[in-house]
Amino acid sequence: MIQAIQLILALSFLVLIHELGHFTFAKIFHVRVEKFYLFFNPWISLVRFKKFNGQWHVKFLSKNEDDEWAKYPDNTEWGIGWLPFGGYCAIGGMVDETHTADELGAEPQPWEFRSKPAWQRFFIILGGILVNFIGALVIFSMVLWQWGTDKLPLKNVSDGLYFSEVLLEEGFEQHDHLLTIDGQQPEELNDFVQSVILEGKRHVTVLRGQDTVSLTMSEDLGTRCLAVLNQTDHQEREKARQDKQYVRSRYVLIQEYVPFVIDSVMPDNVADLAGLQRGDSIVSIDSVKADCQALVQLELKKHPLDSITVGFYRHGRYMTARAFVGDQCKLGVIMKDKTQFYKVEHTDYTFWESIPAGIRHGWETLVDYIGQMRLVFTKEGARSVGGFGAIGSMFPPVWNWYAFWYMTAFLSLVLAFMNFLPIPALDGGYILFLLVEMITRRKPSDKFLEVANQVGFWILIALLVLANGNDILRFFF
Repeated sequence: MIQAIQLILALSFLVLIHELGHFTFAKIFHVRVEKFYLFFNPWISLVRFKKFNGQWHVKFLSKNEDDEWAKYPDNTEWGIGWLPFGGYCAIGGMVDETHTADELGAEPQPWEFRSKPAWQRFFIILGGILVNFIGALVIFSMVLWQWGTDKLPLKNVSDGLYFSEVLLEEGFEQHDHLLTIDGQQPEELNDFVQSVILEGKRHVTVLRGQDTVSLTMSEDLGTRCLAVLNQTDHQEREKARQDKQYVRSRYVLIQEYVPFVIDSVMPDNVADLAGLQRGDSIVSIDSVKADCQALVQLELKKHPLDSITVGFYRHGRYMTARAFVGDQCKLGVIMKDKTQFYKVEHTDYTFWESIPAGIRHGWETLVDYIGQMRLVFTKEGARSVGGFGAIGSMFPPVWNWYAFWYMTAFLSLVLAFMNFLPIPALDGGYILFLLVEMITRRKPSDKFLEVANQVGFWILIALLVLANGNDILRFFF
């Protein structure tokens, strides 16, 4: 529920400022805005209000048609719809989801969108994208100002990295230290994920003991990683359905090599009954080496409802204990966090320092997002595409203002980028037609724009069905 609330609030805010971008430029160029709605309002509206005759008039749960209000077309009707997805800004004289070509008058009026020069129409359309992009940079800046940043540089990870099976097949070995990726030195672990797995960079050098080793990644590494993630996610869902109390855990591709040291033991749980204590460092499960958090969790998942031998060190002495692992494949302990083993660098920003830092972070985030789009057009990438459910799961299950605003800024960048795509019915489609008009000096007919919008509308419906269909399949199957 908390994730759903955060999703609705974030998207509502982003849609609101997006439409305000269109509204603002329309007003600058003296174009009439007939309606401005948060959420869609087929047939009826939750609330709508309009100013005429010197005062505001408000109606609740009313039908959209109102002959009295229609007598005052110069004033914008504001409202909130009952369908909590999106919103719209109905601009006079524009062929879009609110107007067809046949509904427009034969002669363009001075206050209509279609009567304005191409460059003015260009900025009216671009306004929503600009506001989302600038809004994301502002939010990122304010997040940095309020909370600063925490970074775990790879140079501080003295024990090297843990690599999953799919990466071990590429030639990595446990405890390797990343040196370069295509000649560039990565600063954080996310640089590897972004550059190698998502963007497809192939040449990696690592420090292995005292030796420098060069590795060349497979061309299909990104899709193979997605395939493993999809397969593991499917298996976890199957387990979750078989046992409603099962706690799902995500597959770890790569992470810092963090020892499995117990910070606290939950009473009357697996570890407590086995005699494990705070400070114990687990190094094996059933004689299989498992001396980091990822390896211990991986081995535990192989023994549901089974007795195992846990090997661990206590005060420098090697010991073993028998434990019965339940269906959740958990020991019932809280582990020491990686920040207790490796130094995390925290950076605070003054208000003025946060502005360029937020702009830089927002731009880098957008570039990274665009770089990973190549995987969307693969079979595994298409399976990984998610809709509202997947987006909602990106928010934490408990309220966290930092996470909320950071995710809102990220979604604002995504919304700006997606709207910039040259798909009819999206802002990018209008921008494409306007650029063609500016170059050729020939304006597309209103009927052509209507047909193009209909085609674009069905393309968007297909994409929504794909994304949200994947969510449904993941939930039920």
